[in-house]
Amino acid sequence: MRVELKRLDDAFWFEARNTDGGVMHFDAHPDIGGHNKGVRPMQSLIMAMGGCSAIDIIMILKKQKQVIEDFTISIDAEREKDKEPALWETSHIVFNLKGQIDKAKAERAVELSMKKYCSVSATLEKAGAKITWEVRVNN
Repeated sequence: MRVELKRLDDAFWFEARNTDGGVMHFDAHPDIGGHNKGVRPMQSLIMAMGGCSAIDIIMILKKQKQVIEDFTISIDAEREKDKEPALWETSHIVFNLKGQIDKAKAERAVELSMKKYCSVSATLEKAGAKITWEVRVNN
């Protein structure tokens, strides 16, 4: 895998591209001179965990012939206080699924993703993060 980053301003705004043409923008917080033109690098890890698990869950539920009409994920995460580097300490994920979905199958799909398949959550856990989740179906 190869990615390339290019600086886009005289501060901290960068564009990252992968070899498939996917693009992501990074920037720093205005408190240190950023301009809010992209996500913070640490935020991207939490976003990536949501994306990684979402792909797993959709693949599993499709194989089980579940019909997903809507799918949102919200993640609340906290970093270590007064440490450098400040790693992710906790993360709570809420998976909201709507459609013709058996709740037990949804819960199992999430569990498989979070405990077996999602490389991002595994990486964060190896770094010490405690990850919890809940599954809501047709709420």
